[in-house]
Amino acid sequence: MVQKSHLARRQFLQLGALAGTAALLPRYAAAQSADAEGGPHTLPDLPYGYDALAPHIDARTMEIHHRKHHAGYVRKLNAALEGRASLAEKPLAELLADLPAVEDASLRAALRNNGGGHWNHDFFWTSMAPPAKTGEADAALTDALTSAFGGMDEFKEAFAAAAGSRFGSGWAWLIVRDGKLEVTSTPNQDNPVMKGLVADDELGTPILGIDVWEHAYYLNYQHRRGAYVDAFWKVVDWGAVSGRLKKATA
Repeated sequence: MVQKSHLARRQFLQLGALAGTAALLPRYAAAQSADAEGGPHTLPDLPYGYDALAPHIDARTMEIHHRKHHAGYVRKLNAALEGRASLAEKPLAELLADLPAVEDASLRAALRNNGGGHWNHDFFWTSMAPPAKTGEADAALTDALTSAFGGMDEFKEAFAAAAGSRFGSGWAWLIVRDGKLEVTSTPNQDNPVMKGLVADDELGTPILGIDVWEHAYYLNYQHRRGAYVDAFWKVVDWGAVSGRLKKATA
């Protein structure tokens, strides 16, 4: 079975080289969603092909990140929820916001790490778009960034500083709190919706996030996290960020 799987993979790559990777990768991304099925949570299809963000984020990194890392979080989350119907039926954001109510410490840790990993990655994929489709920040977002940071460039500097100074693995976020924009960061797979588990100054409604785990950038950028963050700006979906701000401040 393993040999057949390896053969099928080689045949796919050879076919991709002949027929055009751009045409095959989106369908392949969708087909692999089944990797994490078997419970209340499923691996979402990417809204673009694995190669769509290149050269800023390469296709191989996207494939591994989605098919292996994200799929792994979904599988482990479903395994942790098995036999726990009251938790399994909750929307993921609600489950994460109410984790302190889970009394079993080992279960709470499994839900925190894997539920957080699933939520964060789903948010991350939909924070990006192919370079030709990223759009621009709308007037409301531009005004909010200017009010909070002094302008777009100053915001990018603050966001990059949060991403670069996060020790080890984690995330940097642009959040809305009390109607204003702030930059924060969280370790591991924590996020600003985890009330009672993250620090008070990290809580808020995320409207943009970047994954700074090494698996998000190491193949292309190695140790140069800063270069990866610089490249991230080329693929930020400003339409999505603007829409999230509008929803968060409605």
